[in-house]
Amino acid sequence: MKELVYPRLLLPVVERLADKVAFVDLTRGGVRYEGTFAVHADRLLRLANAMQSELGLGDGDRFAVLATNGHEFLELYHAALFGVGIINPLNIRFTPAELAYVLRDSGSRIVFTDPLFAKLLRRARDEEGVQIDKLVIIGGEIGDGITGDDDTIGYEQLLAAGEPVMPPEPEEEDAVVLMYTGGTTGRPKGALLEQRAEVLNVYHLLFEIGLREERRFLFQSPMFHAAVVAGVLGIPASGATSVTIPLFDPGLVMRVIDEQAIDMTMMVPVMMSLLEQAEGFSAKCLRSLRQLVYGAAPISRTMLARWLEMLPDTDFIQGYGMTEAASVLAYLGPEEHRRGGNAATAAGRPVMGVELRITDSLDNALPRGEAGEVCARGGNLMREYWNEPEQTESAMHDGWYHTGDMGFVDSRGLLHLTDRMKDMIVTGGENVYSIEVENAIATHPAVQEVAVIGIPSDVWGEAVHAIVVLKLNTRATAADLIEYVRPVLAGFKVPKSVEFLDGPLPLSGAFKPLKRELRRRYWENRDRQVS
Repeated sequence: MKELVYPRLLLPVVERLADKVAFVDLTRGGVRYEGTFAVHADRLLRLANAMQSELGLGDGDRFAVLATNGHEFLELYHAALFGVGIINPLNIRFTPAELAYVLRDSGSRIVFTDPLFAKLLRRARDEEGVQIDKLVIIGGEIGDGITGDDDTIGYEQLLAAGEPVMPPEPEEEDAVVLMYTGGTTGRPKGALLEQRAEVLNVYHLLFEIGLREERRFLFQSPMFHAAVVAGVLGIPASGATSVTIPLFDPGLVMRVIDEQAIDMTMMVPVMMSLLEQAEGFSAKCLRSLRQLVYGAAPISRTMLARWLEMLPDTDFIQGYGMTEAASVLAYLGPEEHRRGGNAATAAGRPVMGVELRITDSLDNALPRGEAGEVCARGGNLMREYWNEPEQTESAMHDGWYHTGDMGFVDSRGLLHLTDRMKDMIVTGGENVYSIEVENAIATHPAVQEVAVIGIPSDVWGEAVHAIVVLKLNTRATAADLIEYVRPVLAGFKVPKSVEFLDGPLPLSGAFKPLKRELRRRYWENRDRQVS
């Protein structure tokens, strides 16, 4: 089958809007790049051809990208969706050890990066022994702190070696994205997604949001994140203009939205919080926004109320989903946001083509109003966890994906989240599995026991919090433990706070820490046990 493949979405738009400016990269200094749909198509085909002829990438080969936002990142996503390898976007906050693990596990031996992260990758290679056959440097010249070794080539140099030739059209079941998320075993796991899943996700959002070609969309959330992929694919496929900034910067965001007449963007709630705290913030800077999409973490009632009041003419849209769903399962539209009350903080209704059900511990479907595990079924789900058959079977069985989120569906069909079955924390839109942080802290010579939980945070939604019991006759401070784990954990996984108990952790009958008990005093009097 060929209907659900990305070239069939993008190529008609390129033909119809060839001369329209479609991609604009901005920095604090101004415009870094501006290109039409026709230019994009030419660069994309040259890139795809060079990735095959110069880098030797073939069907099913993985290539990694560790870079800030820019049109090159978009081109690399599109190259994968045009049938050249499987893109493996890397979290820019990973440590060298985390990068090394993902590169080894994925088998990504070609890495596209920029000068900012090239040295980090070399550390991963030199200190962790990971094999990198070729570094392709985006946005920098050889000699710009970059050696001209045989393992390094410039991105534009690579494009110049390619021919504008259309590769063979991919199939719907071809794998295109391998995206790593937190792991229940203490290491990241890769969700493998196919053409069908990614393209259906675009169709779902086109149907729900109604993207139009006059839109000007600002990419400020990092492009490695699952929540942004729908925009990376859907904005160009709708004929709209993609405007990017390298990294989230509140001052730059305000200026770009104002000067570029941005009418749509996507933010994680923590970015909204940081934006309104920034010097010189004014709702007037955001007056051009017609649609504001937020997701990756729920929003607090108080913050949402403030923003609805600040931007009365803006449609607020929330997406609920996860990496394994490419990324959206449910959608909360402008009507529910304006209705207020419990509706405004629901996760939403399932998007077209996705079924949701709530199940008990025996996988029996529960009626509306009863809480249980949220399960999903649809064509936008992952194929598998890479090299993890047992975890794949645990998460996906009987045709349903088991999300690990707890919730219920109300009488209006709205999904409400109440808790998590997985021992996971969502902080600033990033998933953190407690066991990974616990394993790092437990290696400290003074630590006897440790439990890591998420506690409420007005800025991050949830903050990583460690509860520690020290060994007899030893000493360690909160600062000691935080600095101890910082070299081995990405910044968002490092605890924001540490508390010490004099006695042992409370344990269940299975001798596991009773985390619900540990969390209770932080979350009591709240309407749900996750933020």
